[in-house]
Amino acid sequence: MIASLHGKLLIKETAYAVIECGGVGFKCYITQNAYSALGEKGSDVFLYTYLAVREDALDLYGFSTLQELETFKLITSVSGVGPKIGIAMLSQFSAEQIMLCIISNDAKTLTSASGVGLKLAQRIILELKDKVSGISAGEDVNTVGNAVANTSGKEAIEALVSLGYSQSEASLAVGRLDTSLSTDNLIKQALKLLSRGL
Repeated sequence: MIASLHGKLLIKETAYAVIECGGVGFKCYITQNAYSALGEKGSDVFLYTYLAVREDALDLYGFSTLQELETFKLITSVSGVGPKIGIAMLSQFSAEQIMLCIISNDAKTLTSASGVGLKLAQRIILELKDKVSGISAGEDVNTVGNAVANTSGKEAIEALVSLGYSQSEASLAVGRLDTSLSTDNLIKQALKLLSRGL
């Protein structure tokens, strides 16, 4: 298993990079985040990697952070989700945004990634909701988890979604508030946060 690459960047394209390690050039399919993190051609670079083994190919996928790699492995553990969809999702969203969508049941937002339809997004959420706690995805994910677990929080989130906010935005805003507040107060305070861009 190739766990990481550290070497000279020979080729940098939006979909892949070639990194020379010990005289061998490794082609790695990369996310947009990894593309942005890589330096200029000829520079010394490092990527975490995942080797996908198939009957007819060995494909290497590269990530700029360990969190991104762990999220990729989690996403591709879902039946019907291959590495191409995993890369597409991590190119569209950060690892933390994907975790927020999963925790807040926001299938609609996930469908904006290439190749992800509503049914697949719902399957990803269903299969991963209990597993996301194992990934260190930041404070916002814990915040949303607290909001979704609270009755007044759930009601406030539903109200904000009916006003046109995404499930993730609404969950994040409510999660940053004191969930012991009444539903009306949660909605008012969340609207203030959302108007300021959180």
